[in-house]
Amino acid sequence: MKIISWNVNGIRAAVKKDFFKSIKSMDPDILCLQETKAQDDEVEEALAPLKGYHAIYNSADKKGYSGTALLSKPEPLGTTLDMGVAEHDAEGRIQCSEYQDFHLVNVYVPNSGQQLDRLDYRQQWDADFLSYLKNLEKSKPVIACGDFNVAHRPIDLKNDKSNYNKTAGYTQVEIDGMDRLLGSGFVDSFRNLHPGEVAYTYWSYRFKARERNTGWRIDYFLVSPQLTEKIKAAPIYSDIMGSDHCPIGLELDI
Repeated sequence: MKIISWNVNGIRAAVKKDFFKSIKSMDPDILCLQETKAQDDEVEEALAPLKGYHAIYNSADKKGYSGTALLSKPEPLGTTLDMGVAEHDAEGRIQCSEYQDFHLVNVYVPNSGQQLDRLDYRQQWDADFLSYLKNLEKSKPVIACGDFNVAHRPIDLKNDKSNYNKTAGYTQVEIDGMDRLLGSGFVDSFRNLHPGEVAYTYWSYRFKARERNTGWRIDYFLVSPQLTEKIKAAPIYSDIMGSDHCPIGLELDI
């Protein structure tokens, strides 16, 4: 089984580029999209050319903001939206589809803001999201994928010292949140297979960051430990354009 996760930074803009060509080349069984920036009907219309998938959408109450979409060739046993915490559930950030062997959570974790004005909120989100995942894990293993908006270690971003505790995505509060996720048993699929490899999944549109490979690895597949031995590959498709993020993958022997 191949799962692809991609922050598309606006699905209506993405589909005007090489989006469908890219999806065809990757050929995922399940496709998880974040930051669709559109309402459910608009996402459905934008993705209409993509045939053969069961599609679930979760848009934010605020138009043109946030939002997730999950498209699956195998029909899920069931799907739920959001984490069941009112404070977090208006921005279309979570979808969970259940399959025979696992729960799959598609997530777009809140950004802490340019002035770190949402950092306290992000800290609460991280705590509540961990509780949500551990509750799911009581019934079967979990795969959580998406844009987690944090570079976990210095290897995960180009300029670690100049960004530490100054830039959203690399504050100690956010790092602690990822530490707790991994400390609770979840495994960072890419880093598990590639412990010393420098690879990024996001590049700012400013300062020719992608040309210079001044990037961040903030998109992840986290899996319950019992799934670790089933991971065949965890690719990062850094050559695929169309967003300020590139797609990432998880290939499982299931």
